[in-house]
Amino acid sequence: MGNFYRDNDDIQFLFQHINLGQLASVIEEDFRFGGRFDYAPDNAEEAVQNYDMVLEALGELSADFIAPRAEDVDREGNTLNEDGTVTRAQGMAEALEKLAQAQVMGFTLPYRFGGLNFPNLTYSIATEIISRADASLMNVFGLQGIAETINSFASEEIKQEYLPPFAEGKVTGAMVLTEPDAGSDLQAVKLKAFQDDEGNWFLHGVKRFITNGCGDVLLVLSRSEPDRAGGLGLSLFVCEPGPTVHIRRLEDKLGIHGSPTCEIFFDNTPCRLIGERKRGLAPYVATLMNGARIGIAAQSMGIAEAAHRIARDYAASRRQFGVAIEKLPAVRDMLIDMKIAIEAGRALLYDTSRVVDLAVGYNKRVEENPPEDKAELKELKNLARTYKRYAGLLTPMSKYFCSEMCNTVAYDAIQVLGGSGYMRDYASERYARDARITTIYEGTSQLQIVAAVRGVCSGTLEKYLAELTALEYDADVKDLLDTLAEGTEQLKAAIEFTKDKGNDYMDLYGRALTDVAIDLIIGYLFCGQASTKVTLEVPVAPNGSPDNGPTIPMKQRKAMMARRYVEKNAPKIKALTELICQGDRSTFSDYEALIGPVPEL
Repeated sequence: MGNFYRDNDDIQFLFQHINLGQLASVIEEDFRFGGRFDYAPDNAEEAVQNYDMVLEALGELSADFIAPRAEDVDREGNTLNEDGTVTRAQGMAEALEKLAQAQVMGFTLPYRFGGLNFPNLTYSIATEIISRADASLMNVFGLQGIAETINSFASEEIKQEYLPPFAEGKVTGAMVLTEPDAGSDLQAVKLKAFQDDEGNWFLHGVKRFITNGCGDVLLVLSRSEPDRAGGLGLSLFVCEPGPTVHIRRLEDKLGIHGSPTCEIFFDNTPCRLIGERKRGLAPYVATLMNGARIGIAAQSMGIAEAAHRIARDYAASRRQFGVAIEKLPAVRDMLIDMKIAIEAGRALLYDTSRVVDLAVGYNKRVEENPPEDKAELKELKNLARTYKRYAGLLTPMSKYFCSEMCNTVAYDAIQVLGGSGYMRDYASERYARDARITTIYEGTSQLQIVAAVRGVCSGTLEKYLAELTALEYDADVKDLLDTLAEGTEQLKAAIEFTKDKGNDYMDLYGRALTDVAIDLIIGYLFCGQASTKVTLEVPVAPNGSPDNGPTIPMKQRKAMMARRYVEKNAPKIKALTELICQGDRSTFSDYEALIGPVPEL
């Protein structure tokens, strides 16, 4: 029997390395739910055991049931029926049924609605595991943020109606945001929300590119204030499928074929308001999309992991010129870079998830159960604000880095397999097709950079790096810490230069600034992993394991990885920061001359 949780040494290591006990204490509100709800832990150790047990079961289900059906799901896709309903691929329907039976469709929902009340970090791990098995399934499993949004902002009546069925896996949901003329620019949403004389709400208009638009619970962003343009004219509504909700078409897509992407026409559809009017875009949809972006980062990790495993297996067995091709320096270097990039993405994503958990947990404590001591309350508020800022910085970084990394790894995996990778004999071509959407939906990479670079230049990054710098590290990475400190000073100089040039210059060099910031963050995270107290040992021989081959302490392996990562990125950081400080504005001044006229198609 396979297990996509147990067979991943890096996930096993990070599960022990990250302080899950601290997260459990925050999420469980100092374990006040013990004895009140089934499965609620009484202490941190019991909570972490619960996380491990559920992830192990999910890892086995992913390996033995979901993954074997993924190829058929990709080829079968979804069917739009004459009555406007959608029939899923058989393997997708079976997988959703199994996930419901496993009681994992309410991963982060509170106990009182039948949820597991798990941290976002464990949900990211689960999402990665699911995505490794079938990336398209993640687009339904990973939409649990819809339930979280209802839990955070809806009335108690709406919560009681929708959240228990979500947790039981009886319903699935959809984020109904995008329109033909409002993709990334959600302030341009036109779909109309109006009230009748009795105050009942209705929706009218078209939405497009809606993932799982055939779901049972639809969260719809709509213009409730016809006389008000922009985000302040938008509100969020919930409705269900029915005779006034018409699926007009299913998109014919490059990848993730098992996930239905729908065009929906709402024909005066009855709906209910979520929270307050005029707050649909901010904070409601903003919160929803931040969670979705972490989900896409986790999906990217799963695809990249699957793609790399095929490439490594092929390179170890395929012989050319009398040797396995992984003996060839060019192939060997490519495989190493793929592996390090995956573990870099995982380090960033899991730390982002940790920060989000602390931000949510501390804020919830302030709002719902504040301490009586004024000094303690002040400290708690400071922690909530600090981690909220860190989450605002790291969330777009994770989505950007992991999705771009995923595409590179999937592309390089095909290159390792050569012509075989281009054929459907291997899953590599499916992984490449599935990967391509990750840099596009839930905000393109360019938009993630726009969001991230504000935190880079505002001082939030500097504070976060200061926290990482202050951690305890082993002496054998001291020279790497010196290199990272030098890179930090180079970035500070580039930031100061950028701030003097205005916001347009910051956006122009946003990618370079964000790339340097991410390289520094991951460098510190790798050095922290190399200084771990975890005693896990991992195999070093091809297809080896602790039982049948040589092993190495993960701490030692992480030290090697940290050294390669930091030393290879140091020249890149220097070059990028020097580029930023050159002050070249030819993108603005010479655009028409450089790009030429618009071609005739």
